[in-house]
Amino acid sequence: MRLANQNSTDEDKKNCKRIRIQKFLAERGFGSRRGIEKLLVNEQILLNGRRARVGDVVNVGDTISLFGKRIIKVIHEPEKTRVVLLHKPEGVLSTTDENPKHRNVFSFLPKAHDFRWVSVGRLDLNTSGVMLFTNNGELAHRLMHPSYKIDREYSVRVYGRVDDKKLSRLREGVVVDGERLFLNDVVRGGGKGANNWFTCLVQSGKNREIRKIWESQNCKVSRLKRVRFANVLMPVDLRKGENIELGGALLMELCALVNL
Repeated sequence: MRLANQNSTDEDKKNCKRIRIQKFLAERGFGSRRGIEKLLVNEQILLNGRRARVGDVVNVGDTISLFGKRIIKVIHEPEKTRVVLLHKPEGVLSTTDENPKHRNVFSFLPKAHDFRWVSVGRLDLNTSGVMLFTNNGELAHRLMHPSYKIDREYSVRVYGRVDDKKLSRLREGVVVDGERLFLNDVVRGGGKGANNWFTCLVQSGKNREIRKIWESQNCKVSRLKRVRFANVLMPVDLRKGENIELGGALLMELCALVNL
């Protein structure tokens, strides 16, 4: 995306494709279109100093402010969709919060210029593995929405006795705090004694879901790592704290999974 300077000409404006404000902000990672529309309805976005409305069109040189904070002065050529895969380490927060004891995941990402990285879901403090980030807020929203049934695959080390009946219960569903949770699939891996590895698949992405499911069966999760999100597998040579940017067919396939 190019920043517009104050010398933008009328010819620039004439040649620039018209785009609605909610689409413009969503493409640059400031939320989903629906979320931005709510902000517009609640009069929390300004366009050139006035309250913006759903459907307003942005033009070359316009200034957009959110919560009274200037965001950007732009021309609106659509930003190329970018997706970064981070190998999240344990002990790292999945939020933007500042914490003297723990770094957050955004400190491991490439610098964002004229956009912001949006995390596609979260992992809890003690979970490692695949986390995706994008500059496309609409893509992030769709990948997290339960209606698209996006796979999230985990490798789990469990302490406790696990028989076939217990695995069947995990697939059928258990009630935790009044909510029914289940694994879309679970496959037994290796291990010795009471410590065993399993591969688990979920599609809902609820907070601490896998830990809660196993704990309901008197089993303790001692290690939890996400090894796949949608079609994106963890590269075997990607170290904790490192990131890579997706491209080519892999990125196209990821977008196609949510009809983008």
